Amino acid sequence: MNIYHKLDWNKCLSHEIWEAFKKGWPETDEEVHFFWGLAGKNVPEIQKCVDENKTWFYVDVGYFTEQITRYPEPKIHDYDKTYFRIVSEGLHTTGGNTHGGIPDTRTSELESKGIDIHFKGWDTGETKHILVCPSSQMVTHTINGMNQDEWIRQTIEDIRTRTNREIKVRNKPRPNNEWWGTDIKDSLVGCHCLVTNMSLSGIDAVLNMTPVICHGKNVCSPIASRDLKYVNKPFRPGRKTVTEWMKFVVENQFTLPEIESGKAFEVFKKQL
Repeated sequence: MNIYHKLDWNKCLSHEIWEAFKKGWPETDEEVHFFWGLAGKNVPEIQKCVDENKTWFYVDVGYFTEQITRYPEPKIHDYDKTYFRIVSEGLHTTGGNTHGGIPDTRTSELESKGIDIHFKGWDTGETKHILVCPSSQMVTHTINGMNQDEWIRQTIEDIRTRTNREIKVRNKPRPNNEWWGTDIKDSLVGCHCLVTNMSLSGIDAVLNMTPVICHGKNVCSPIASRDLKYVNKPFRPGRKTVTEWMKFVVENQFTLPEIESGKAFEVFKKQL
């Protein structure tokens, strides 16, 4: 029995997404829970699944994808280019395969659609600042056990004990905040490394030649440093390692038509 946890907001994207799942994800006798994001009652319901050893999946925006519009209400612009991640009992795909063996069919497909998935290497020029990009308030509290401001403060204090580099903070762009309407690519010019807990800004960093320091549960963790003690010399894996990680990551994201057709389930069940 599949249980889809709906949010009360009638414009939430999950209402459309769950309809696709209902058509393409087979029902079984086992109780299987599906969550979109961490809003509403999702956090305690996920914890209940963990405590009771029930199967659950987390669904959210994809890693390499055309972005949805979030404000004033969420909207998918191109169903063929908009991907959503499906994660088994976690918030991110973190079992990144960096050892080869995955065909590049999926990455080639995304490239043919004009989606940026090309690793350009690491910036070898002069870098100056460190960019700190926190996750949302909800994710930070769930993963780090503190509010976002406290995480930013502690992170900056830790970095200050290790380097004199300039530290810049970039939060999620939201209407009326200072980052609204800006492009993270501009913040990554001359950036020594990006520091985050769970934010997908790590993906932007990798695509823009910037190494990442992140939480061990972040999707970037297989190709990133996981401790601020490496802030002066963050991990810069080779091209093959990053490319193989990318191929694994895109195997775990799907368009709504792929979910509805059952393709997502057929691909995903091979990994279970």
